[in-house]
Amino acid sequence: MKLFAKTTFRIVLTILIAFLSAQLCLYLRTPLPWMIGPLLATAALSIYGVGTLSWTPFRNSSQWVIGTALGLYFTPQVSELVISLWWVVILTIVWSLTLGYCYGLWLFRFNKVRFPKLDRRTTYFSSLIGGASEMTLLAERENAQTELVASAHSLRVLIVTISVPFAVQWMGWRGLDHAPISVHQFNLTGLLILGILTGIGGFIMKLLGRSNAWFLGSLIVSIALATNQIELSSVPSMLTNAAQLLIGISLGVRFNPEFIHTAPRWLISVAMGTFFMMGISGIFSLGLSKLLHLPTPTIILSTAPGGIAEMAITAKVMQLGVAIVTALQACRIIAILFLAEPLYHALKRLRII
Repeated sequence: MKLFAKTTFRIVLTILIAFLSAQLCLYLRTPLPWMIGPLLATAALSIYGVGTLSWTPFRNSSQWVIGTALGLYFTPQVSELVISLWWVVILTIVWSLTLGYCYGLWLFRFNKVRFPKLDRRTTYFSSLIGGASEMTLLAERENAQTELVASAHSLRVLIVTISVPFAVQWMGWRGLDHAPISVHQFNLTGLLILGILTGIGGFIMKLLGRSNAWFLGSLIVSIALATNQIELSSVPSMLTNAAQLLIGISLGVRFNPEFIHTAPRWLISVAMGTFFMMGISGIFSLGLSKLLHLPTPTIILSTAPGGIAEMAITAKVMQLGVAIVTALQACRIIAILFLAEPLYHALKRLRII
């Protein structure tokens, strides 16, 4: 009973601190205040040793809400546009894999002198632009140094999640998405039905053992409904704001007092590599946007080396091509999850890893 009360207190206190930090960011007019504020506050407190805590059902429900809200942008017209860009999907997947491989090579060469035990397995799984938990699990199966892999992905996502929205706001990029959302009216009954249907999608993906199950499952169902013009309800901004806050918490609690002591040279190299990837991805996006005649910020968010939820939320809040960003990021993440291990063994056979 005491343990339950202590855990509950930690969860409630973390949410309260996250809410106050979101209010501060709203006052300061920072981009993505409901996610960046909680993320920074939670990460700082976690590193300092304060017992912050993210409750798994809250994290899953936040992914459920965001997946549902993003799927509503896939009107028939937008879906046709996304399908017509199939070759862009392939191009971005190849680009991400190539960029990740080069990043891994950099991590290995930069750190090898100081860490003689460092191997290419560790730097390979540390550098692929995929989910932290999934890449860490794959690294564990291949007997890589999982603590380095986990820290690399956590720091990469933190840097991208903070840097990209601030860069977009600084450039004045906002409201360039002219594709309207399929539903404009809020309907409580419709929202409940929408929640049940998308929840079933998330539950099925969970049973199938998919990563980001509640996000991807709700997203797929929501897309299917919007594409077929089945209008049930919009998702209130109050819910999406709360979901962003909980996602920010779930990212922030990954950091702990040991994180800052995890091979400082390794963390410095990860930070340097991440900023380089963002820069080179920006250049790549400039060329691709000219070729596609689509807004540059939309393509930048689509190719940014961050997490799908974080980049899609940025696109939603700033109205920058939500459907395209979501689709390209989702396809990249899914492809990397399926290709990471087979590609590793293929490169190993070729002795280039």
